[in-house]
Amino acid sequence: MPLMIFNTLTKRKEEFKPLVEGQVKMYNCGPTVYDYFHIGNARNFITAETICRYLEYKGYKVTFIQNVTDVEDKIINKAKELGIKPSDVAEKFTKVYFKDLSRLGTRTPDISPKATEHINDIIQFVQKLIEKGVAYEVDGDVYFEVAKFKDYGKLSGQKVEDTEAGASQRVAVDERKRHPADFTLWKKSEPGEIGWQSPWGLGRPGWHIECSVMSSKYLGETFDIHLGGNDLIFPHHENEIAQSEALTGKILARYWIHNGMLQLTGAKMSKSLGNIKTIREILLDDYDPNAIRFYLLSAHYRGPLELKHDSLDEAQSAIQRIRNCVDVLRRFGIQKEILTNSLSESEKEMNHAVDDAYRKFEESMDDDFNTSGAIGAIFELVAAANKFTTQPEKISEQGKAILGRVHSAIIKLCQALGINLTQENLSSSDKVLVEGLLKLLIQLRQNTRQKKDWAMADMIRDGLAELNIKLEDTKEGTIWKIE
Repeated sequence: MPLMIFNTLTKRKEEFKPLVEGQVKMYNCGPTVYDYFHIGNARNFITAETICRYLEYKGYKVTFIQNVTDVEDKIINKAKELGIKPSDVAEKFTKVYFKDLSRLGTRTPDISPKATEHINDIIQFVQKLIEKGVAYEVDGDVYFEVAKFKDYGKLSGQKVEDTEAGASQRVAVDERKRHPADFTLWKKSEPGEIGWQSPWGLGRPGWHIECSVMSSKYLGETFDIHLGGNDLIFPHHENEIAQSEALTGKILARYWIHNGMLQLTGAKMSKSLGNIKTIREILLDDYDPNAIRFYLLSAHYRGPLELKHDSLDEAQSAIQRIRNCVDVLRRFGIQKEILTNSLSESEKEMNHAVDDAYRKFEESMDDDFNTSGAIGAIFELVAAANKFTTQPEKISEQGKAILGRVHSAIIKLCQALGINLTQENLSSSDKVLVEGLLKLLIQLRQNTRQKKDWAMADMIRDGLAELNIKLEDTKEGTIWKIE
């Protein structure tokens, strides 16, 4: 089955065909760094990273860009509230963002460009739009003229003629604009505000222009996938398309993927409503980062997801059920050769259950990244394994070999979703202890290798391998990783 993606642009599922065979270029709208990010924000970050993981699982080489908006009205307002510089606010919460993202077990994007590091690129982009005749300057502000882009509204369905100033909090009232829907590319700085010198005076970038500039800089004028929350479809992504395609005459992104919002007892979570739970708070409540991820992936990414008071507890219990199964399977040793001609009926069923798990997992993920179905496939395999191991003393050597395959399958499929079963939710002191012991063992192995005691060196390596800890000898020294 080919990978099918629901494309917001065409409003239908389409077979995924990258611009370059075997390679995928994708961009996700990242955080505006003015506060701690909450679990609703995390849904987008984890959705994007999970899609990246599955594309890699399928063999694609993925370039994943996710920007950081580090200059914006919210940052300026936060700085005024705290009595510090906007750059200090941005710096603080950028560090917080990456730290909390890491604590979630979420990999950082390949590149996380910041708006303030691309001011010259943004100015040049705006200048080209003015030269193209699709943007205009008024008293130090520069606007994009939506009437000059005939396809405006093709992503959201929003028509220019139906747009009225003030009808939405996202459409600002400004009588200087030629049309209410015209949006800001460059904003004049107020006295004392942060700004950069430009052909139009001291100012700063508009929000929408940042993503167009950074996506084109790192991925090219046209790339494969653009992601974001569905609250960004209009006006942010609509405006990205307008300003980018008006300049280049080329399609900005071929597939647009938007995740649904997180709901709290029927209401959207937001800072303005004061009903949010930050990731930092949730982690302080001793929730396993894997449980947070499991919960966010438990429903299809396009639909709404409701956070109830016991949602994370249920997710934590589900992760523990998988962990318990993996712990049982680990006792039967590493995977060995399976002789299919000599299997009993129950062993054949268990072996087939692994094939079924892979098939159902991939069929679900190929159907527009249906993580709910993929999780279901994992739990079917867990249930089959639990049933097979009810009488461990009766399991044959071939049965144990099959269980080694089951163990590998559960680990691999969970890793494809970013669920890490190979590391328990250890305290900081426990992690220091474990890492210290591993360093001692690696040093001991190095000493035995220098003495040419190869048998002892191999025994240390093989012993760690049985614990799913793999050693790799590199030019820089020996490194370890958990498989």
